[in-house]
Amino acid sequence: QVQLKESGGGLVQTGGSLKLSCAASGSGSIFSLNTMGWYRQAPGKQRELVAVIVTGGDTTYADSVKGRVAISREYGKNMVHLQLNSLKLEDTAVYYCQADYATGTGDFATWGQGTHVTVSS
Repeated sequence: QVQLKESGGGLVQTGGSLKLSCAASGSGSIFSLNTMGWYRQAPGKQRELVAVIVTGGDTTYADSVKGRVAISREYGKNMVHLQLNSLKLEDTAVYYCQADYATGTGDFATWGQGTHVTVSS
């Protein structure tokens, strides 16, 4: 089973930047990561897509973050990053890392526990 651990959240003022990171580990098991992504959930709202990156490197962004956010992967380290720039109050949310992966027994999906991003004025 693959576990995801996010880091990098925190408190930042409007217009500031944060870099979120997510590391995948497999507790000794062999796995292959496929699509990885970041989602967020603001208080009282549903979880929504922020950005995803597929194995080949193609990316997709939510319209609300296009031009302000960049997703990237470190394939050798099984990590995915999310660079958040020009942050707005409405970017305040818990940010979750998500990954699709394959093992010898099938295809699976997993989520991290989330990291808080708070944007203040």
